[in-house]
Amino acid sequence: MASHYNELMSTYKNYCNAFDSLYQLKTKDENEIAAIYKNLKVHLIDSNKYPPNHIISDISFISKYKNLCMKSFLAIAKQIFDEYHPNTFVNIYYAFDYLFYKEYGIVLQESNKRKFKECETKNYSSDIHEANTIYRAIMDDDKELFISLIERCEFDKKQKLKNDLYPPNKDGYSYLELCCYYGSVDCFKFLITKFHSKITQQCLHLSFLGGNQEILSECLKCQRPTKECMRYAIASHNIDFVSFLNNEYDIKIDVDYCRLFNNLHALLVYLDQTNDIDTCFVVSPIFHLLSLCKYFISHGAKIDAKYSIKSTPLHLAVLSNSKEIVEFLISHGANIKAKDGQDDTPLHYAALLDCKEAAEVLISHGADIDAKNDFSETPLHYAAGKNSKEIAEVLLVHGANINAGKILGETPLHVAAENNSVEAIKVLISHGGNVNIRNGIKGIPLHCASKSNNKEMVEFLISRDANINAGNGIGDTPLHVVVKDNNKEMAEFLISHGANINAGNDYPRTPLYEASLMNNKEMVEFLISHGANINATGALGNTPLHAVVEDNNKEMAEFLISHGANINATNNYHETPLYFASQKNNKEMIKFLISHGAKQ
Repeated sequence: MASHYNELMSTYKNYCNAFDSLYQLKTKDENEIAAIYKNLKVHLIDSNKYPPNHIISDISFISKYKNLCMKSFLAIAKQIFDEYHPNTFVNIYYAFDYLFYKEYGIVLQESNKRKFKECETKNYSSDIHEANTIYRAIMDDDKELFISLIERCEFDKKQKLKNDLYPPNKDGYSYLELCCYYGSVDCFKFLITKFHSKITQQCLHLSFLGGNQEILSECLKCQRPTKECMRYAIASHNIDFVSFLNNEYDIKIDVDYCRLFNNLHALLVYLDQTNDIDTCFVVSPIFHLLSLCKYFISHGAKIDAKYSIKSTPLHLAVLSNSKEIVEFLISHGANIKAKDGQDDTPLHYAALLDCKEAAEVLISHGADIDAKNDFSETPLHYAAGKNSKEIAEVLLVHGANINAGKILGETPLHVAAENNSVEAIKVLISHGGNVNIRNGIKGIPLHCASKSNNKEMVEFLISRDANINAGNGIGDTPLHVVVKDNNKEMAEFLISHGANINAGNDYPRTPLYEASLMNNKEMVEFLISHGANINATGALGNTPLHAVVEDNNKEMAEFLISHGANINATNNYHETPLYFASQKNNKEMIKFLISHGAKQ
């Protein structure tokens, strides 16, 4: 078995070293960065045909785990961009994309732009933290600055940092955990000594990333390693950490993490220990090494082997968008219609990640173009949701059903509208897509776009003759939908484009009626200012005032009356709001209505 490991490590040593240089990046020196770039160029891009756009995507992902060198990651990505001019990107981490845009004025993945405003609001910068702050002191392991800052201000040792430039963590990171992340041993010792900060399981996880042996040793005294530690050990590309966890704590190497963090070396160690050729073969296409796939096949790997989420090697070959590997696997009998754990086919994967070349190969070999997964989604639904106009075009040219419905009836047009996929919906419409196609519950695409607050999409659909007053499954127009969501901005936008402010739904209630029932004074006032009829009737001829009196909402009743509601309006049975209050024996409401002119 050792011969497998030795042979493959000998073959792919330079490949492994190139990725190690990225994941172990510590330098900000321009000459050292240039050397790393050259290493990537020679041993990944040029010799192994690793796509430049995929490396930039990988860098954007890695940057969360090593953000101390964010500027270096940005510089390397820019060098790749300048030399190879990739024009299609998928899976670019949005926060990295924002920083790349700030630094160089270039947006890598257009769909990320919708989150740039959020990044700006949060003051994200390639510095990660501003100078002369506690967090910056931890980053630089500047103990003197750290002490001076906590003495100057009120120090909350329990404070947590939530920031998308770090590995995901819903609870945020404590000061001590950040010391572990950065390997800041001086600040770590100070917090332990001065504040008795607790070493958490998260501290141990992050210490494998930070790589400081002293911090790691202290954490191991308090916490026992778990599977999550292996995740960070694999992410660190420190094979000694991986072997340590495996040998000392019997934590298995997780092949999914090897794939996720481009750690071929760890995968080969797993192979050395288990002889599990099938599992290694499943994930091998993600490394963009055709020769590696051939090696596993020649040593008996099953062509449709499955692992983890039940993806086959063909699924992962599509994720790599390697036409060469996809064709190789198909030529060796790979099942082109194989389904993973949620019944996605390889063509679904191609649509999801905008892998045009892989999609064309799959279709040319008979892939089911309208295959449905567990949620009745076709590849075209995925392309529409991801704004993948080229994949959408390929699918439609080859006969994809433009009106295929998901479980609740959403067509690709609904999905595109909901996700603000303007380019994709243009392709759908050019192939005969109906902008007013109905889905029983959600209505037409304009409902979806309005609810998702996608102004660009709303405006585009209206320009293509979408019915702005169409009703959904309960008769709500797009204006009803946004009023119920308290989205005044979108309500104003729809009204300015001709929405009927007094349209009734199936009950039949106007948007103002709905806002009154929700006790939304601001929205009611807004609608009245735009001409809404305050006395428009709903079911049985009741006005909004009838409804709020029946709900015993004196505050809203007073508000409506002050804005001109007819206190003596009668419904279909000649009943006034006062009658409703009397029927409920609501003395306070009766007194209130009479004091405002209700006739007894």
